[in-house]
Amino acid sequence: MRTMSARTAFRWAGTALIASGVLVLAWVVLVWQWQDPFTALYTKWEQRELRSEYAHRVADYRPPRLVAHKKKRNLAAYELSVAAAARRYRHTLHEGDAIGRIKVPRLGLNMIFVNGTDTDTLKKGPARDLQSYLPGEGRLIYIAGHRTTYLAPFSNIDKLRRGDLVTLELPYGVFKYRITGHRIVDANDLSVLRSHGREMVALQACHPRFFATNRYIAYARPVTVKPWDGAPYRYSGTELAALGRHPLSN
Repeated sequence: MRTMSARTAFRWAGTALIASGVLVLAWVVLVWQWQDPFTALYTKWEQRELRSEYAHRVADYRPPRLVAHKKKRNLAAYELSVAAAARRYRHTLHEGDAIGRIKVPRLGLNMIFVNGTDTDTLKKGPARDLQSYLPGEGRLIYIAGHRTTYLAPFSNIDKLRRGDLVTLELPYGVFKYRITGHRIVDANDLSVLRSHGREMVALQACHPRFFATNRYIAYARPVTVKPWDGAPYRYSGTELAALGRHPLSN
């Protein structure tokens, strides 16, 4: 009788272990194919709050009067006025604040992106590294995001292709960029945060998925700008860069 009881116990234990293994495997497949549903609920709630915060930020925003340009020779002054608006807006932001909206059709991404890349802020959505700049400043805009948790905004970052569109909407303008390529770097490589005097967006996520040993960075260069108060124009940043060291870079 005792032997039968022991056998029964071992059988139940084996069954429980198998069931646990199946559940773990199912969970891994779920997260791999989609994302972690529990952390996703948290970020959905945060994004709802951020949308409300950003709507108030847009409503309260009073942009400076931009210099209109009708001739090419006025483009530098026009770009400089946009850069000034960007710098002023950046200086109003605190860590965790809603900055604007990021859209990446290839990734199915349409979210509010936030200021700062500390652990708590990254849980809210895509986040701008504080060592980088904002669209229109003629410098690096570095945005990081999760791949498997917290709505996984950059889950498929490695599927971005040259020419894919990235749009950043802010109170002072809408900025469109095109993907130009990518690189994979060590997780501790801080040189990627260095701005090289030209406008560029860097989208960054851990690589490979489920690991944090490396960083996958997709780069995009500016194409067009639609200022809050002014006509849209094709943007290269060359006119702004021609002014030399940016007087508005701090």
